Amino acid sequence: MEPLTVGSLTMAWGARTYVMGILNLTPDSFSGDGLFLRSAGEDAHVRSALDQARRFLAAGADLLDVGGESTRPGSQPVDADEELRRVLPVLRALTAEHPHVPISIDTCKAAVAGQALQAGACMINDVWGLRADPDLAGVAARFNAPVILMHNRSAPADVEVRARLGGAYREAQYGDLLEDVKTDLLASVDIARQAGIPDGSILLDPGIGFGKSVAQNLELIDRLGELRGLGYPILLGPSRKSFIGYTLDLPPGQRLEGTAAAVAVGIVRGADIVRVHDVEAMVRVARMTDALVRRK
Repeated sequence: MEPLTVGSLTMAWGARTYVMGILNLTPDSFSGDGLFLRSAGEDAHVRSALDQARRFLAAGADLLDVGGESTRPGSQPVDADEELRRVLPVLRALTAEHPHVPISIDTCKAAVAGQALQAGACMINDVWGLRADPDLAGVAARFNAPVILMHNRSAPADVEVRARLGGAYREAQYGDLLEDVKTDLLASVDIARQAGIPDGSILLDPGIGFGKSVAQNLELIDRLGELRGLGYPILLGPSRKSFIGYTLDLPPGQRLEGTAAAVAVGIVRGADIVRVHDVEAMVRVARMTDALVRRK
């Protein structure tokens, strides 16, 4: 796979693991780190996002992922106007302060992606793999923006909630988990290609936590190398997710060690980028795991 350059960062796949820090500009993030609170004033979330971005970058984050709509199980969708109200001021502030840092926009809406890319984002991270909005692939192609295509068979209304552990999407139907995930991801790849997005600008995400049981999430991480065998870089996003909480019987705020284990095993199995909340700790996990498995 050819290296991919975004902003000032050139990612040479297989050389090391890249760490993406999550900036949740929502009031209802499952992980408790949502930065958008109406009661705090119009600019408060911009200041909070800048502070968090500074901490992430100082801790070694390579990329930032900005999102204005929660994908928490049971969350309510927001329209494009509200999503833009949350993300555009932050993107403008981030790119003014950190002009060379690659920023992805976490959205499934073409209208949001287009304005976000104009405001300084340089990648699109779509949890629906270009299937939710038929215009999104065309936006990515026009801006020459790389795309992260996530696997997702979740049903927004099909959620299990445990008072202490939070919500989780219930298992979708699979004939063969890995083969079905591969097939779905390649269908998203085909959408990207037809829109004119080159293979070198496509990354895949197995969609940990989205329409999979605890056992299926564990299996996907353990067999991640089979997905990387499709020939595209892999982004893994296990951070604080319910499969960790349900495995360890722990709420989101106590899932650091479980996340670390998932990140380490994911890197061993072939993850190229890890998307995380706890950047400082996971940068250390990634660097140590790289030292063990990527020795020259």
